[in-house]
Amino acid sequence: MTDADADEILDDLFHVIEQRKADLPEDSYTASLFTHEKGENAVLEKLGEETTELILAAKDDDHEEIAHESADIVYHLLVLLAMQDMDVADLRDELAERR
Repeated sequence: MTDADADEILDDLFHVIEQRKADLPEDSYTASLFTHEKGENAVLEKLGEETTELILAAKDDDHEEIAHESADIVYHLLVLLAMQDMDVADLRDELAERR
């Protein structure tokens, strides 16, 4: 996978998240995060939960689970960015500054 492919995956995923935020389909887990009674706290709790699961997977040296939990963290991070009216570009810009 090239860097361009990875960028496209993140951009596509963020676009879907933004669409679910706008359309709020009833059968969408993503949409449910935007309408959850806990509000943003629901996503923050998921980020904490997924981070704990990632730490445990790393402790167990379980590469498959590390990849799975890392993807969960990235997904929930993108949802949080959308909730904050931010964009993947904001994340890329910050990472570029740290290069």
